[in-house]
Amino acid sequence: RVLSLELNKDRDVERIHRGGINTLDVDPIEGRYMLSGGSDGVIGLYDLENLSRKPTYACEALFSVGRSHLDVHKYSVETVQWYPHDTGMFTSSSFDKTLKIWDTNTLQPADMFYFDETVYSHHMSPVATQHCLIAVGTRSPNIRLCDLKSGSSSHILRGHREGVMAVSWSSRDEYILASGSADGRVKLWDVRRASGCLSTLDQHNGKRSKFYSEAEMLAHNGMVNGICYTNDGLHLLSIGTDDRMRLWNSSTGKNTLVNYGKICNESRKRLKFAISCGCNQEFAFVPHASIIAVYAVFTGELITELRGHYDTINCCIFHPHFQ
Repeated sequence: RVLSLELNKDRDVERIHRGGINTLDVDPIEGRYMLSGGSDGVIGLYDLENLSRKPTYACEALFSVGRSHLDVHKYSVETVQWYPHDTGMFTSSSFDKTLKIWDTNTLQPADMFYFDETVYSHHMSPVATQHCLIAVGTRSPNIRLCDLKSGSSSHILRGHREGVMAVSWSSRDEYILASGSADGRVKLWDVRRASGCLSTLDQHNGKRSKFYSEAEMLAHNGMVNGICYTNDGLHLLSIGTDDRMRLWNSSTGKNTLVNYGKICNESRKRLKFAISCGCNQEFAFVPHASIIAVYAVFTGELITELRGHYDTINCCIFHPHFQ
């Protein structure tokens, strides 16, 4: 299915955003409802299911948090995510320095977290059962952990030197978090440990010289603006503004040295790419300009390019139920 992906001529999605769409998420429970967040601050909620059974149909926008809504984000929405265990709740974060927890049924915020800096990215663990932490990356070098149970955002992970562009919880271990920063580093954290940081990933696997210090360990020779775990949590993909994508063994922290060639990455904010799920060979879907490049994760081969948009693609997601 992935190898024969092409633009669906029979399906459309109702258009409610006036500006660019920055972020999408499909609910992990039924795979039926999709969220979108736009540069206009608007959030949309769509039903992907074709209840009419007609051959051609448009996915309806069931609700939206529009410009007239009292609690609409003031600036661009950068991340939306469903609560992993229940479609009754979703989260959004924005350049207006807030993270909002929404009640899906009332479309009102159940909680809000405020930050001193622009928020680039947030993520909830897809597998957590023992904690309700949302990791938040901002223009500050510190990662904030917001606790949904207590409503506090007091937990801070320190170690980066510049803004944190991307955060991603492991899809295997609920206490392991990966972060990518404008300082060129990818760090792995265990949120149970006092120091937090487990390791700093190094593109040279520590082979440069014996005087090599952790300060010189860089995952990329540029900003790291995209990270994503594979579905089994055994590997981590990172993308940097050095036009490189790297695949890391998440347990050893080693660079697997898979060569993807040049990955055009002109984004100066978080690059939201996707990895397939449940495929015999896993694929990475990387937006670049108006195309999506599809790579074989473990061989580095560029499989195909998906075309159909007329302007820059900001994000893409992979639907696990239908590949």
